[in-house]
Amino acid sequence: MEKTLIIAKPDALQRGLVGEIIRRLEQKGLKLIGIKMLSLSSELLQEHYKEHLEKDFYTGLEEFMKSSPVVVMAWEGFECVNSVRIIVGATNPREAEAGTIRGDMAIGTGRNLIHASDSKQRGKEEVKMFFDASELFEYDKSEYRHIYESSERN
Repeated sequence: MEKTLIIAKPDALQRGLVGEIIRRLEQKGLKLIGIKMLSLSSELLQEHYKEHLEKDFYTGLEEFMKSSPVVVMAWEGFECVNSVRIIVGATNPREAEAGTIRGDMAIGTGRNLIHASDSKQRGKEEVKMFFDASELFEYDKSEYRHIYESSERN
């Protein structure tokens, strides 16, 4: 099973949309394996967004991500990175399809509610970056037998 990281950004928390984000991911059949609220440090943000450090928008991004606590979540499921990316929608909410989190609830690229890992490898890395092993939970979801074929559950 793949793991992926979701960050409900400050705008999601301030607008009361964290529950809706969780609801949509649970409805898809994904399994929440870790969740916590925290204030992000400059060091953690610089590590997380290292590919953007030299870009013009980085300073504003860091300021925004530090403007309020965030809710960080680890999710698991069969090919969940791709499933989450579909549910979240395009980075620019004005280009995101209706029915996606960003398409339904966001307007501006800088305030797009949610971060989602963009690849299977990055999902693994980001989950480890934000969660200690003791903060992740393994448990059986009885509904999996109704969502996945047996070959997909292993």
